[in-house]
Amino acid sequence: MVQATALPRNEAGIEAAIGVLRQQFGDQMQTGQAIREQHGHTTTWITNQAPDAVVFPTSTAEVADIVKTCAEYGVPVIPFGTGTSLEGHVNAPAGGICVDMMRMDQILAVHAEDLDVVVQPGVTREQLNTFLRDQGLFFPIDPGANASLGGMAATRASGTNAVRYGTMKDNVLALEVVMADGEVIRTAQRAKKSSAGYDLTRLMVGSEGTLGLITEITLRLQGIPEAIRSARCSFRTVDDACRAVMMTIQYGIPIARMELLDEMSVAAANSYSKLSLPETPLLLLEFHGSDAGVLEQSETFAAIADEFGGFDIEATSSAEERNKLWQARHDMYWACMQIRPGAKGISTDVCVPISKLAECVGATQQKAEDLGLVAPIVGHVGDGNFHSLVLVDMENAEERQKADEFISWLNDLAISLDGTCTGEHGIGQGKRPYLQKELGAATRYMAAIKAALDPDDILNPGKILADKG
Repeated sequence: MVQATALPRNEAGIEAAIGVLRQQFGDQMQTGQAIREQHGHTTTWITNQAPDAVVFPTSTAEVADIVKTCAEYGVPVIPFGTGTSLEGHVNAPAGGICVDMMRMDQILAVHAEDLDVVVQPGVTREQLNTFLRDQGLFFPIDPGANASLGGMAATRASGTNAVRYGTMKDNVLALEVVMADGEVIRTAQRAKKSSAGYDLTRLMVGSEGTLGLITEITLRLQGIPEAIRSARCSFRTVDDACRAVMMTIQYGIPIARMELLDEMSVAAANSYSKLSLPETPLLLLEFHGSDAGVLEQSETFAAIADEFGGFDIEATSSAEERNKLWQARHDMYWACMQIRPGAKGISTDVCVPISKLAECVGATQQKAEDLGLVAPIVGHVGDGNFHSLVLVDMENAEERQKADEFISWLNDLAISLDGTCTGEHGIGQGKRPYLQKELGAATRYMAAIKAALDPDDILNPGKILADKG
């Protein structure tokens, strides 16, 4: 494991805050070791740093009460959704109180005529889309995991549909947020656009719980398309596949999803999901629109793919066949874990301009091979974002060192190509060293905002920005 930095603890304040919160919340607060460790991070190779207590609020007022108590005693507050983030976002390096939003799971209002919905932060994306289905509406952001919408907003999540529908920053209209002093604010109204003051909504989206705790979200919705058509196409090389991606985007085809699996990932999908795909680089695509529109789009893509040596092209509008293909894509983490049983999977992501995608993916494959690492690649390549899952024997110190070298090298490579160290995983603890490299002096202004909104640094400390001092 990578040793996470511990921050100074306010032992007296933590003890006092737990005493007050126990009186306020009774059984809604838990201090057992197992539940605390479950709320430290578990989906990364960063060491688990458990909070001192976990509270399960059911309303904005209760969240505000928790934060006010923690502010009074100078105790850290760490928000928690479903725990699916990947860079140590929910660790408690200074101890403190974890605020688990799972019981705030109500869909408060659907405004079908305005194409928006108001939800509490514990609602998951699958729960929301199941609720909306009979109204002909859906929420398009799909990070793969059944994450909570509060967590998705806090980490600025995206996923397979981002190439057409954008990321969370494009789909959050307004937020209700509990600030560091316990005051509750609204960042905007439901209007689709506004020129009224600073854009606090987008400031909070992606702030990873370091500026406020999100307690209500107003989201933009989409109508379920009249027709959906999926396609798959195999290529001889990753370079050919990436160049087909670039041409497809430049041609202006309104792709809804465009996913890359390298040859190692395809072999894993065949084994895990009982498929029979050619074990060469693969593109999976989805088109949304009218019957005629999606047919034309898929045929245009097929012509582009043919220019780059694409083969075994198949397209379908069958819901059963489409779901099987995309379920295999969503199961890629578990499929790839079977490549090397017993290994720890370290998922890292970068994003580069489309014109640099082929170069970046090819270099990443070569670097992993040079280091002797097993690191299958999948990606939301329609927007230049891809993931490498490094499979590491954690008992092998040399292998851990090579994995660390590989991840550091990949972040630096992406930044050197005018890209970013993280397309969607966020900074958390794991990517903090690269934020300064990527944004330079801009991080000082981020720190100034943090200091203004959270002067005592109680909101998810140790995340995003470098430690004070």
